[in-house]
Amino acid sequence: MKIIKLIVVIVILCGTARLPANSFSQDRYAENGIIATPTLAAFSVCFDHSCDSVETLSISVQEWARVTAPLETAGETAEEERAAIAAAIAIMEEIVGQHIGTYRDLGENLRGFGKAGQMDCIDESTNTTTYLYLLEQADYLKWHKLLDRSTRFGIPAGMPHTTAVIEDINTHSRYAVDSWFYDNGLPPAMVELSAWKKGWDPGDPPQ
Repeated sequence: MKIIKLIVVIVILCGTARLPANSFSQDRYAENGIIATPTLAAFSVCFDHSCDSVETLSISVQEWARVTAPLETAGETAEEERAAIAAAIAIMEEIVGQHIGTYRDLGENLRGFGKAGQMDCIDESTNTTTYLYLLEQADYLKWHKLLDRSTRFGIPAGMPHTTAVIEDINTHSRYAVDSWFYDNGLPPAMVELSAWKKGWDPGDPPQ
């Protein structure tokens, strides 16, 4: 019975636990060692639910080249860049997962509950925001800019849930970049934030 109650609490608090952020935003980091201005030489990765564990990592030039390869050939439209961003985030997750064991992470919460390296939406949105920040600082985002994370809750969105967010610099349309739904190393959902706020999940029609 205690285990069931704990699972329910974790699911409910997915979007209301400590909310980290980078120094460029108003979305405040928890005071648990998360690097406020990440670089390739030193950035933080959250895991084990709501940043309970935080590792400081660096990646090599060769690894970064793998991450940025999709954006090198992203094409000439914002839509193509969004697809490339999703691909880059997936590669970054794969590389990070091999470094610290988060390759075990399974989509959502319950499938991997209690397993080492599992991430909830606070972990995922924090990490995705960090990866997007690194891409933006390296001038790989031509059609988009990084915004603060966003949390949805209430009817019809359901239980609280948090995501990374980017904005199209021309249309000002905002998009959730949501890695939580999928296993480690798979591209995150890229969904218009207005639809995501209403409770979008992968069972809904493509955006």
